[in-house]
Amino acid sequence: MKSDGEKTYIFDVVRKKYLLLTNEEWVRQNFIHYLNKEKKYPLGLMGVEQMVKYNSLKTRADIVMYNTLGKAHIIVECKAPDVKITQDTFNQIAKYNSQLKVKYLLVTNGMNHYCCKMDYERNRIAFLEEIPSY
Repeated sequence: MKSDGEKTYIFDVVRKKYLLLTNEEWVRQNFIHYLNKEKKYPLGLMGVEQMVKYNSLKTRADIVMYNTLGKAHIIVECKAPDVKITQDTFNQIAKYNSQLKVKYLLVTNGMNHYCCKMDYERNRIAFLEEIPSY
């Protein structure tokens, strides 16, 4: 992190630049490090603030993990710690997934984490106790 006057910035290791530190950015950057250090996901397979078209809207997914073939594998939606994870949060990530069709959906506010495995054949979602490792 670095300060510039009254503003604090945090370094994004994926995009390789400093970003204004907000509560949501704090969660996003810490979750990137968690996925990389603890779950062993390579930084080179992560996309941050990835554009996802939904109908005519251009939206941005917080983190998208890709497989080695370049296909989206996991979507992560980050919220600030004081933001409750609600059905609206899951609706938001579901919009991204309607386009990306990933295997896993992750939602976090830094305090609570939810991981879902998608089963497209049975049209079901299974909540997992733990986030899968790379």
